[in-house]
Amino acid sequence: MKLILAVVQDKDTNRLMDALREGNYKTTKLSSTGGFLKEGNTTLMIGCDDQDVDEALDIIRNNCSQREQMVAPISPMGGNADSYIPRPIEVEVGGATVFVLPVESFFQF
Repeated sequence: MKLILAVVQDKDTNRLMDALREGNYKTTKLSSTGGFLKEGNTTLMIGCDDQDVDEALDIIRNNCSQREQMVAPISPMGGNADSYIPRPIEVEVGGATVFVLPVESFFQF
């Protein structure tokens, strides 16, 4: 048995959870924050049998898209902030960060 931890952008969460539900994967949703943009994201805990890992990863891959987003850079710490003119930059966001962990035992009470 494996535990899949998938950290996905909030915008992809509902679509991914619907697809996982259609594939009969039971999922636990944890709200989380972090990363470069300090935006909300979601960590999904997905338990599955060893032979189902590749299918679950395909579902995650197909429902978590990477996209470009314009963001304003953070002002410099220290120095003269009056001369700092923030210009939006384009960064790549989305996708999924996935960990597959072995499960020694599983209990459901």
